[in-house]
Amino acid sequence: MAIDLQTTRDIVDVMTGGWKAQALYTAVKLGLPDHVAAGRTTSDELAESTGARTAGVRRLMRLLVAMRVFEGNETSGYRSTPMSEALRSGSPSMRDMCLLHGEEYYAAWGHAHSSISSVSSGFEAAYGSSFYDYLSEDADTARRFQGTLNAGNMFFHKVPDAFDFTGSKTIVDVGGGGGHLLATILAATPDAKGVLFDREHMMPKAGEHLAATVGLDRVALIGGDMFTGVPTGGDVYILSRALAGWKDDAVVQAFENCRRAMSGPAARLLILDRFVVDDNSSVLPALWDLHLLMITGGAHRSLRHVTELLDRAGLNVERTGELPMEHVAVVASPRHAP
Repeated sequence: MAIDLQTTRDIVDVMTGGWKAQALYTAVKLGLPDHVAAGRTTSDELAESTGARTAGVRRLMRLLVAMRVFEGNETSGYRSTPMSEALRSGSPSMRDMCLLHGEEYYAAWGHAHSSISSVSSGFEAAYGSSFYDYLSEDADTARRFQGTLNAGNMFFHKVPDAFDFTGSKTIVDVGGGGGHLLATILAATPDAKGVLFDREHMMPKAGEHLAATVGLDRVALIGGDMFTGVPTGGDVYILSRALAGWKDDAVVQAFENCRRAMSGPAARLLILDRFVVDDNSSVLPALWDLHLLMITGGAHRSLRHVTELLDRAGLNVERTGELPMEHVAVVASPRHAP
């Protein structure tokens, strides 16, 4: 059977996706976005600045221009684009995300066949350690992982549009990490107060960010474990990308802890996450579900599955709303008095 040209092109584009990802990773590893922004606009200058050989840099830049990471050529000089600007050092930046995907995550995906066949972590096959154990032992990877999480916050600015936080509410961000989501919500809602709740080791970084953005007079920082209990008296409890990787019973326990801690029947639980669907799935949710398998051995849930877990915890789904990058906001109300 003959394969038409478009089909051939589509297959080749998919097969070579990993090559493009590694080319982008190499550009970031060499610091090319920073060097071009600093005015080093030829392969000779970039090679001298990075310690690489000119011939290799020239061939890489040829591809990166075709990928729209840079503009220009050897004659006119290379110029930055929005893509390269987003990969420069500093914050906000996708630099750490690109490095993590190009190294640890890429190694994990190298075990995709065995990972999918056995439904087990490709990362553990590559490194002989669970991902989170590895993070606890490698400070540089842990730093890049936090930078990756921060770079994935591109939907945060839309969360205040998906839920009404006004009315002097107390917002409890459960598993709030570095405080970026809570800071975004408080900045958009001047009459609200916040509680950042996460493991103790997250408190210093979260405190720094919240102090620099909204001020610690509006925020309480509390360390703890959401599976044991959460701070009481909140009007809104948020679980943002905090469910993947945990077993159903543990998730139900976290939901129950939030329900019991609520200030009253008007309080709400807000879940922000990606959800998988079996029919007519778009690429990102399906891809991130497989990526979670590669890294932790876990899985993303469907909205129906999460609704069932909320029901077990005494919560009803009140409504849902779309967020950027195929995230969904799920608003749940307590069915029983907290």
